[in-house]
Amino acid sequence: MFDVRSIVRPNILTLEPYRCARDDFKTGILLDANENTHGPAIPSPDETELSLELNRYPDPHQHELKQQIIDFREAHPNKYATEKLTVENLCLGVGSDESIDMLLRCVCVPGKDKMLICPPTYGMYSICATVNDVAIEKLPLTVPDFQIDVEGILSKVSSDANIKLLYLTSPGNPTGKLINVDSIVKLLEELLKVWQGLVVVDEAYIDFTDAGSSMCTLVNQYPNLVVLQTLSKSFGLAGIRLGITYSSKELSWFLNAMKYPYNISSLTSNIALKATNQGLSVMSDYVSKITKQRDLVLEKLLSLEYVGRNIGGLDSNFILIEVLDKAGKPSNEVAKELYNTLATDNSIVVRFRGSELNCTGGLRISIGTEEENKQLIARFEAVLNDINK
Repeated sequence: MFDVRSIVRPNILTLEPYRCARDDFKTGILLDANENTHGPAIPSPDETELSLELNRYPDPHQHELKQQIIDFREAHPNKYATEKLTVENLCLGVGSDESIDMLLRCVCVPGKDKMLICPPTYGMYSICATVNDVAIEKLPLTVPDFQIDVEGILSKVSSDANIKLLYLTSPGNPTGKLINVDSIVKLLEELLKVWQGLVVVDEAYIDFTDAGSSMCTLVNQYPNLVVLQTLSKSFGLAGIRLGITYSSKELSWFLNAMKYPYNISSLTSNIALKATNQGLSVMSDYVSKITKQRDLVLEKLLSLEYVGRNIGGLDSNFILIEVLDKAGKPSNEVAKELYNTLATDNSIVVRFRGSELNCTGGLRISIGTEEENKQLIARFEAVLNDINK
């Protein structure tokens, strides 16, 4: 039987959360937190800056923001969901990267424990593991569909008790492919029988998929499930650095105890509160525009002479296409030259991804505005033809 406390590091089990000045009293003449009560050192602050009380420490718990996020996600729960989320299921961080790192520190003993990844995948998992002295095991996604090898994962974790975390990106980066929800649920259920570890599903691009695809509303049913989300992509708020971690209430307690006090700034929470309430219709409109343009851009690029397959899926705000040489073979050399020439001579910046497993000749292209996409297509074709002439 799965037990969260059996995988949380002993030092974390004994952790007592830091008590903030605002935990006890929030109103009155506040002289308890060593704040500058004169106000922020901003010449002629505007009404918004004054209303945010930037001289005060921000809300350490962010219950209002958490509840708005829950309301948004519960509007389209996963088909397997039977229990509702509560604010106790959420931990907010400075982008998802903070959560990736915090989970490693929570359950993996440095120099002993391991994590499992399924390449091609997001590069920060490996960086955070290396920083935390956690060994990395790899089991590739299946090709050409970029799905998880359920039996392979079960075999891998069953044979190595030191693997404590499995990181999955869904939709994938750089694959742009949603991992089949049924496959993840099957994996979770099987792992509960044989493994004391966590399955972390990173859903940074989830809003570009069909409603109900998110796994986040399942964390109360599967104590071995953790889901990461962000406001960076569909909400267009990469600059505020807000990440959301969904997990069982017990695990979430430890994660919230570990996080630094006041880690979500007043500026971040102010924008996030607007985005997850009045901004939902704006986000939905953005997603609609991006997905429509994504299909048009892909159709145009695939029609070009030296472009091969769409390597990845259509579940994100980007595509992953295959660049060919004169002989019609996927080529990292041509893809790199195309990438560099577009950036240096044409002011069009895409991402070379040919070095990723099973992505030879791959360029990852984010979908921009209609005008940006028109310029991309025109310059892409001209440069590629010139390279291969």
